[in-house]
Amino acid sequence: MTLTAEVTTPPATPAPPPGTARKRRQAAETRAGYAFLAPWLLGFFLLTAGPMLASLYLAFTNYNLFAPPEFTGLENFRLLFKDPSYLKAWQVTGTYVLFGTPIKLIAALAVAMLLNNRRRGKGFYRSSFYMPSLVGASVSIAIVWKAMFIDNGIVDQIGQFFGAPAGGWVGDPNRTMPMLILLTVWQFGAPMVIFLAGLKQIPNELYEAASVDGAGPVRKFRNITLPMLSPVIFFNLLLETIHAFQIFASAFIISNGTGGPARSTLFYTLYLYQRGFQDFRMGYAAAMAWVLVVVIGLITVLFFRSSKFWVHYSGEGK
Repeated sequence: MTLTAEVTTPPATPAPPPGTARKRRQAAETRAGYAFLAPWLLGFFLLTAGPMLASLYLAFTNYNLFAPPEFTGLENFRLLFKDPSYLKAWQVTGTYVLFGTPIKLIAALAVAMLLNNRRRGKGFYRSSFYMPSLVGASVSIAIVWKAMFIDNGIVDQIGQFFGAPAGGWVGDPNRTMPMLILLTVWQFGAPMVIFLAGLKQIPNELYEAASVDGAGPVRKFRNITLPMLSPVIFFNLLLETIHAFQIFASAFIISNGTGGPARSTLFYTLYLYQRGFQDFRMGYAAAMAWVLVVVIGLITVLFFRSSKFWVHYSGEGK
């Protein structure tokens, strides 16, 4: 009699559906991505988006920091355009943007073209021209600039030597705006570096072909440099325009927070500071801030809409 053992085979483990491993890997990568983004997301929602939404609410209230906000609807916005100082702030800021930004960009492009060569020491000169942009945003530089242009300062002394009237620029309402424009032009290092990078991307063969055709420097600049550099010009123009609307530190330091003689340096952000942190009219200041946001947004849209007429990208056949 033969005994046979019955062997029981364990049930086979079902194979995972196709693509499961790939989905798990993608989910792990997604979790890792959000983990790395978490500090930025927390900072954005807690320090940017949250205060922005709070200021939007305060723009429709009467709020002075010492009592609960009182909802007033559009009253703050109606008061804005009845305020002569508010309209003056727009005038001062508009003048600064219209004159300071183009002059700064022209200076940056001119210096970038001078530095776009292979001469010895170009690294030193590029660093030297960029240096003011590294330190120019600090309060200390605004203090030094003010000391240079006050009555009997070094600029006043040089001006008197050449026959200019004494008195300095800081106390003269006709010269405070040129003084601040000179300050922003002096800080042209950042757009200069961007222009220089754009100039490096222009093929030298285009200039060689233009020289064969008998084109001079002016025609080369107008027909080659400007069209090829137009995306960089657009970028710098948009960025510097937004920055010009946000000027505050230099105007505050030079005018001691008062707006200067005849309110000649009463920039928009400085007047916003006065209403919010000197008069404690936080609702009014919030309304001013949101008007500025809307204006900058409209200008940005206008720049992008107009760019299709003068900005030329390679490969578009323009």
